[in-house]
Amino acid sequence: MKRRREMEKGSEIMSAIEELSMMVKLKPSDNHDAADHIPTKPFLYVCNSFIQVLDKIGPTMAVLRHDINQNIQRLEMAHESDPLLNSNLVEILKKEASEGNARKAKSCSKAFLWLTRSMDFTVALLQNLARDPEQSMEEAVEESYNLTLKPWHGWISSAALKVALKLVPDNKTFTNLLMGKDDNYETLKEQMHTFISLLLPFLEEIHSILKVYNLDRLKST
Repeated sequence: MKRRREMEKGSEIMSAIEELSMMVKLKPSDNHDAADHIPTKPFLYVCNSFIQVLDKIGPTMAVLRHDINQNIQRLEMAHESDPLLNSNLVEILKKEASEGNARKAKSCSKAFLWLTRSMDFTVALLQNLARDPEQSMEEAVEESYNLTLKPWHGWISSAALKVALKLVPDNKTFTNLLMGKDDNYETLKEQMHTFISLLLPFLEEIHSILKVYNLDRLKST
């Protein structure tokens, strides 16, 4: 589920900014309604743009990338089964909560939760790199993982990440890979700051919704 961008040569960060901006525009203008509305398809477009960023880190993110893909597919299937009813992710959460299915392993609610946590990781990583360009990628990835995903992962996932950290590219290689065709580091840095400023309020809103449905403390099994 990807937008076609064959004619564009912008960075993955720029693509993510565009998707986030589109989603903000599609949310209801009324503050109360906006708090209960996460448009499904735009949310999944944003998640796909995150995969493109994580791809630049290489094999280290293979397991996380696989999980993101599976969770995207689960929500895509739910949306396709009833595009009108499931156009709002919050309505999907409500339905599964009322049926007692929200905490089941293959629920859309858990898919939404883990996609959110993947976003938490990505934004933490970009914050680290924007704040300290000299920090090694290995340190930045490990610090971001420890802050966002490790508290919810079992020991097997955590141990696998430790091994995979040896495969991360160096900082310069990663930032060069993130740049668009005609970009430089300063352009990329501006894009990263814009991306973070757009994403943080959105993530704060999502975490508030997850708390309402008692999903925010769930761990992997």
